[in-house]
Amino acid sequence: MNTVVESGLAPGQGPYSAAPLIEALRRILPAHCVLFREEDTRPYECDGLPLYRCLPAAVALPENEAQVCEVLKLCKRMNVPLVPRGAGTGLSGGALPHGRGVLIGLSKLNRIKRVDPEACVAVVEPGVRNLAISEAAAPYGLYYAPDPSSQIACSIGGNVAENAGGVHCLKYGLTVHNVLRVRMVTIEGEVIELGSEAPDAPGINLLSVFIGSEGMLGIVTEVTVKLVPKPVCAQVVMASFPNVEAAGKAVTQVIAQGIIPAGLEMMDRPSVHMVEPFVKAGYDLDAQAILLCESDGTPEEVAHEIERIEAVFREAGSTRCQVSGSEAERLKFWAGRKNAFPAAGRVSPDYYCMDGTIPRRHLARVLNAIEQMEDDYGLRCANVFHAGDGNLHPLIMFDSNKPEEVERADKFGAAILELCVQVGGTVTGEHGVGMEKINQMCVQFTRDELDTFTAVKRAFDPPMLLNPEKVIPTLTRCAEYGKMHVHGGEMMFPDLSRF
Repeated sequence: MNTVVESGLAPGQGPYSAAPLIEALRRILPAHCVLFREEDTRPYECDGLPLYRCLPAAVALPENEAQVCEVLKLCKRMNVPLVPRGAGTGLSGGALPHGRGVLIGLSKLNRIKRVDPEACVAVVEPGVRNLAISEAAAPYGLYYAPDPSSQIACSIGGNVAENAGGVHCLKYGLTVHNVLRVRMVTIEGEVIELGSEAPDAPGINLLSVFIGSEGMLGIVTEVTVKLVPKPVCAQVVMASFPNVEAAGKAVTQVIAQGIIPAGLEMMDRPSVHMVEPFVKAGYDLDAQAILLCESDGTPEEVAHEIERIEAVFREAGSTRCQVSGSEAERLKFWAGRKNAFPAAGRVSPDYYCMDGTIPRRHLARVLNAIEQMEDDYGLRCANVFHAGDGNLHPLIMFDSNKPEEVERADKFGAAILELCVQVGGTVTGEHGVGMEKINQMCVQFTRDELDTFTAVKRAFDPPMLLNPEKVIPTLTRCAEYGKMHVHGGEMMFPDLSRF
């Protein structure tokens, strides 16, 4: 795996003194907001993907928007790379520091500025936790719908950067569908606002370009999110299936019947056996796959929809259906799904969480192919994912103390992502590209498309200092990875040597 381990050095470069940078940062920030000693910067060397590590030259922890502006102005003036970081829960290496750059942490910008129950919006700073928004809105009978598994810890700024989803995104949408306005700082230190609290905003819609841009276009300092009424009633159907083909058929039939559940998740047998001893949610250990399908709304709406869902599941071959009888039981059913990642730590020293998206009709084909890959790479894999929108999260289990297993895990993950592209999907659903999937971007996109992405970045960030060397692969990287596209029978870039 392309693990990066550095101490203030960029790959292939000589000794570097960060002293001038640190001195300049301490002139614009309070002393306690600038970290530069190794013992202080070590906690920031990686995000939720620890296979990639790098010590930043310095960590800046601004306490307000004005200080964020000054940090960006300084970095541009000194031509220093700048990497933003939220809560550090990202899973693609998007917050991996630059060895000669500044990592700007936004955790101190953590105020909930306003909750407006009449307009159904909340205005918050980027360091506010996802779950804290719903907690603040709860007294008004409202909540923030996107709910990543890490919602107890992840920040809204990071959610904006990655366009995070969650188990309820099938019905309520991703971050991009639930954010109305973003206040951000450009590399020039200029504050601009994208979007509006009104139904529409004047000019080109840059908000949807910015959301999911992984910190490459600007730094978020304020987010206005949409709040929705808490449903009067919600119930979950937990269904068991004798094979993944039957479960996959059930997923496609639910959507084909015009049912849009609040959530529709699948877990295969290895993941069920991994999770059940951890949460004791009552999962069927004999099932080859289980589906969790939630309906919410009025009691009458929920009762009708649950009846339709159960009928679809029975027709698809379900061997057991159980409907949550209380709010506590509903939460328990979801607890297993949401705790699948930590549960993996009980059965494996390390795990590698992938994130690819496929058309729903190919769920069984891809899951069967992943099972075959387990034999090919000699590693176990458990699958938990957002079945309703085809967003896969295979958990590849390995031991990072064994270099050969690390290498096999890397190749296993790459093979899964490239299979997703092969069946008409994408290399990421909600975790972002970061460093993890940059090679697979060469597989999915042509050079012209990648150059267009670069042009968008350059329009926002002309010096290319914001979160550099991530997401968009260079031509050299694609050539070295050996992924060249053939269109109309002709190889693109025929003059390049193949590796």
